[in-house]
Amino acid sequence: MVETVINELIRDVPDFPKPGIVFKDITPILANPEAMSKIYDALAAPYREAGITKVIGIESRGFIFGTPLADRLGVGFVPIRKPGKLPWKKVSVSYALEYGEDTLEPHVDSVGPEDKVVIVDDLLATGGTLAAACELVKGLGTTIVGCSVVIELGFLEGRAKLDGVEIHSLVSY
Repeated sequence: MVETVINELIRDVPDFPKPGIVFKDITPILANPEAMSKIYDALAAPYREAGITKVIGIESRGFIFGTPLADRLGVGFVPIRKPGKLPWKKVSVSYALEYGEDTLEPHVDSVGPEDKVVIVDDLLATGGTLAAACELVKGLGTTIVGCSVVIELGFLEGRAKLDGVEIHSLVSY
């Protein structure tokens, strides 16, 4: 089961990035090709028959999981990036983080009303990043089928910021 694989490989790093935080380090998972393959399959499973047209990955760890998910679903991949990283016309949204503020941007023509998408990231914590990505995608007229993450920190109640969006997480703490 993929949950067991993730739990065996994830590394807790206390007091990172600041005192009192226990960081869930995914790098041991990334170093294990068998684990990654199982994770990609588990992320794809709920969406195989959902009519997804594109997978959207949030910079940067959403790229790690989103690109193989797009491949497994046979659809295109759309990056949502930090400011100044995309070369074409873009739309942006700023949002609050646990440690400050950030901005996300996709190309304006990356998705549209004809698309059904899944948004992918490695982690759902307070929900700010995924909520901002959803706002951007909905603003382009796109249907969000769901958001998919490897890890959910349920005690931070990030789902509450994603009103009405289906969340698929592989493990929850």
